[in-house]
This record gives sequence, structure tokens and C-alpha cells, in this order.
Amino acid sequence: MARTGRRPGNQDTREAILVAARQAFSEKGYDGASIRQIATSAGVDPALVHHYFGAKDQLFLTTLQVPIDPGKLIPQIAAGGVDGIGERLVRTFLSVWDSPAGGTAAALMRSAVSHDWSARMLREFFTTQILRRAMKHLDLDPAEAPLRTSLVASQMLGLAMARYIVRFEPLASAPPETVVAAIAPTIQRYLTEPLQ
Repeated sequence: MARTGRRPGNQDTREAILVAARQAFSEKGYDGASIRQIATSAGVDPALVHHYFGAKDQLFLTTLQVPIDPGKLIPQIAAGGVDGIGERLVRTFLSVWDSPAGGTAAALMRSAVSHDWSARMLREFFTTQILRRAMKHLDLDPAEAPLRTSLVASQMLGLAMARYIVRFEPLASAPPETVVAAIAPTIQRYLTEPLQ
């Protein structure tokens, strides 16, 4: 049974929780890991996990060191409905990557390309924090939603890789408006037009 309260000695409780969370998310994925299991592994009461990190979503985002909270951005992107969502999505994506948060996002992408753990965590992040949330906000056919949102993810990850990681020119230095105008129609098609 897990002890309650702070761990004895000079051990860093917050770090112990993060280590346990990384292990749990890596082994069981987001859905399979629980706050109770993470707390038990860290040797603390589940209330301490909530105290330091809030909900499971926040613990997961902290574990990955994600520089943004999709729970705040996705409702803003979806607020205007499906008309123009491709443009809003690409514009928001570029604004995040062009901000100081973009450096952390680039580090996550580089890590995912070279480490299995990072790749799995990036997949979990996109699946649970972005794609599922997006599907809830958009009126997509449930049978098509997973494919549609996966196509959007492939386009956006490809954009991030080409523009910010590999830095293909002239895409890397193109003005954001040029990129939005070129890519938004494809995103719009993935979400609203026939797939075949």
C-alpha cells in the first residue's frame, strides 16, 4: 500500500512521480496508465499526484514537456465550425511553432525520430490529446473521423518536419500567410470533402 504524504528524506517527490509516470505511459500508454498506479509506483498517495500535476492530462503533458495545452487551443480552432477550419488550424500551428514553444516542439520531434519511447509518446500525445479532442469538437462521421484526423496529423507533422526540423527552402523561410494559403485547403479537404 502506498504511503501518504511526502516521501521521507531528501528525495524529490515531484521527480519521483514524473519518473513513475514516464514508465507507466511508456509501458501502458495513456489510456492504460492510471493515477493510482503511478502514485503507487512513486510511493506516494494519489492526492499528491493531483496536487503537483492536476488531472491525468496535465501529468501526461508535463511528462512529455509539451509546450502547449491542446485542451485550450482545439476549442478555439473549432469554434468557427468546419468552414475555414483548415485555415485556422494551420495558422494556429504556425503561431505555436514560430513562438518560443517551437523550440521545445522541435526537440520532441527530433527525439521521436530517433527513440522508440519518444515516438510512442508522441503518438499517444497526438492520439489522446489532439485527435480525440478534435473529433469531439467537429461533426465528423464516426466511421471516417480516425482516418480524417490521421491525414491531418500526417500533413501537420510533415509541415513541422520540413519547415522547422529539416528546414527545406523555400518552405522554411516562406511567410506564414504563404504557408497557410498553400496548406489550409488540403487540411480543409481532409476534414470536410469526400476522401475518394
